[in-house]
Amino acid sequence: MKKRLDKDRCLWLDLLDSSVEDQFLRNPSNLYAIVKALPEEIPYVVIDEIQKVPKLLDEVHRLIEDIEKIFILTGSSARKLKHGGANLLAGRAFVYHLYALSCFELKEQFDLEKAMHWGTLPKIFSFEEDSEKNAFLRAYADTYLKEEIWNEQVIRKLNSFRRFLEVAAQSNGKIISYANIARDVGVDDKTIKEYFVILEDTMIGFFLEPFHHSFRKRLVEKPKFYFFDPGVVRSLSRRLSVPLTPKTAAYGEVFEHFILLEFLRLGSYFQPDYRFSFIRTAGDVEVDLVIERPGKQLLCIEIKSSDTINESDISSFKKITKDIENCEAIVLSQDRFMEKIRSRDLLSLEARLSRVFPRSQDPRFLVPQS
Repeated sequence: MKKRLDKDRCLWLDLLDSSVEDQFLRNPSNLYAIVKALPEEIPYVVIDEIQKVPKLLDEVHRLIEDIEKIFILTGSSARKLKHGGANLLAGRAFVYHLYALSCFELKEQFDLEKAMHWGTLPKIFSFEEDSEKNAFLRAYADTYLKEEIWNEQVIRKLNSFRRFLEVAAQSNGKIISYANIARDVGVDDKTIKEYFVILEDTMIGFFLEPFHHSFRKRLVEKPKFYFFDPGVVRSLSRRLSVPLTPKTAAYGEVFEHFILLEFLRLGSYFQPDYRFSFIRTAGDVEVDLVIERPGKQLLCIEIKSSDTINESDISSFKKITKDIENCEAIVLSQDRFMEKIRSRDLLSLEARLSRVFPRSQDPRFLVPQS
């Protein structure tokens, strides 16, 4: 954003600066006076980490009604705003979610193996050495605990939450067992449920709910939980030093995680009405990702990390998708060849999801270059 906005036409207020935060905590109405005094040549007002001073939203509301300025409000956590009764500017603001970088944004910089190992947080690409990337991801987890959890007084016992983070990271992408996690962490089920909500509110992860349709009685009803970035989850689970070896279960899990993240963030950017879920029957037959597309067929996706796919690899997937009415079924893998396996499209990773999100190939969808 700093690269896109002309600094001479923008007032930038960073609430991570303790002096700026303190000023507005003591007197939020100062914002009104500051912005009111801006010349016409400065049309943009950016407030970074708005959740630190929720009362500023009332002042922004007043300013929107009184003057013609463009406000850009950013934040890394919705929890304080949602639970503190803050003015969320309903009907007066557009809401956009920003994620770690997509393969389309990275373009020639994209490397699947590195993205799986280190994730795609923008800062990670500023480091040359693996030791620097390792240190950054470990510091990211510590900063999250300090700034988003402890300093905001979200929880009372930091050590329990720290243990929970590691156990939850080890369970990434699996159906949640609150009882098992509670036993490993040493707290009750209710506390674990609250912890997961904290992760969601602070945008460190999200629930993937089970799909509901005509055969709902056969489905497992519990959700999965995914962290927002492979590098972060590998750091939290203490696996950054463990290499990812193709054709292993661990490699397959990280590959599936990364591809699923690509679908969800591209869906948020280009198709916000799409709904994402998964299917697992009582017999443990699974569809990795289900996309409900208004006005189109249901899309069922099997994600395979292998570079060679044969019919036996997708037999269970074929069986379950036959029972789903008006369904398009595809397999996304690392197989470099496009082919048909009995009416089930086999897509290579090189297709880069463009079949589902053709707008993602728009040349404007790029990382700004310095």
